[in-house]
Amino acid sequence: MKFVLKMPLASQNNKGSCFWCIKAMKWVPVLFIMTIVAWSYYAYVVKLCFLTVDSILSQILYLIFYHLSLSMFLWAYWQTIFTEIGRVPLKYKIPDSDHEQLLRAESPEEQRHILEEFSKNLPNANVNINGAVRYCDKCRCIKPDRAHHCSVCGECVLKMDHHCPWVNNCVSFTNYKFFILFLGYALLYCLYVALTALPYFIAFWNGDLQGIGRFHILFLFFVAVMFGISLISLFCYHCYLVSENRTTLEAFRAPIFRTGEDKHGFSLGRYDNFCEVFGDNPRIWFLPVKSSLGNGIEFPLNLHQQRTYRSMDSTQNRLEANIG
Repeated sequence: MKFVLKMPLASQNNKGSCFWCIKAMKWVPVLFIMTIVAWSYYAYVVKLCFLTVDSILSQILYLIFYHLSLSMFLWAYWQTIFTEIGRVPLKYKIPDSDHEQLLRAESPEEQRHILEEFSKNLPNANVNINGAVRYCDKCRCIKPDRAHHCSVCGECVLKMDHHCPWVNNCVSFTNYKFFILFLGYALLYCLYVALTALPYFIAFWNGDLQGIGRFHILFLFFVAVMFGISLISLFCYHCYLVSENRTTLEAFRAPIFRTGEDKHGFSLGRYDNFCEVFGDNPRIWFLPVKSSLGNGIEFPLNLHQQRTYRSMDSTQNRLEANIG
């Protein structure tokens, strides 16, 4: 007689409740940012522009450029949050029969042979630190070049940069352009608010600004400066990564090719590196719309790696022909 251990209904419900609580908690950083933005809108539009700025022309100009910067910032932020992550295609998934062979394999060499045999027609240039095929045992798939497993998302992600709690999403191939634009427009928003609020902050400091709204202006200036300082270093760092055609993960550990580590393996020159992320149409470079080049699976290599890749492939083909 077989006994099947079943979890009590109450425990199952508790497990489900915990799962949804954790998912809800992941939105807290996003809600925090949106709360700050909503308050800054009230402080800037109502307390600064309508109740403090005297000149009608200044009010109009302030509000026009403020809403432009805010709209671009929120558009890029929305795209970063709600763009689906790049998932590994089915052709990289290990079939059940091959997975059973992996489990039955008696040595790492046998496992390596099984994975190499399965992946021989896949366009992979990267290998792991041991020179073997990059394999994810959690997803049971061969990892495409530049893909990594995200423990938060629970799956392998194409050209993964990092998982960002402030957007509750993985920053990867599909939304990396949006993420950089989000950083850039958020920085622009903070700088614009800080610079336009600066004369009124000075007036408050000198005691020339009266009314309860002056405290909103005071905190508005400090919050804009604080967030601006934190954003400028992050934005500049990712601009550097784009220029070098690297991800954050590749900056910590260079991608490994058949010839060894090469931090410049995917670098095509600064302009081409930029176009790989932002596309080849200058009219939409700075709009949060999809324009990145490629499919997130295959990436062009620099000239050195191209030559090495081709020469090693031709050598392997000759060896197989001789063995045959």
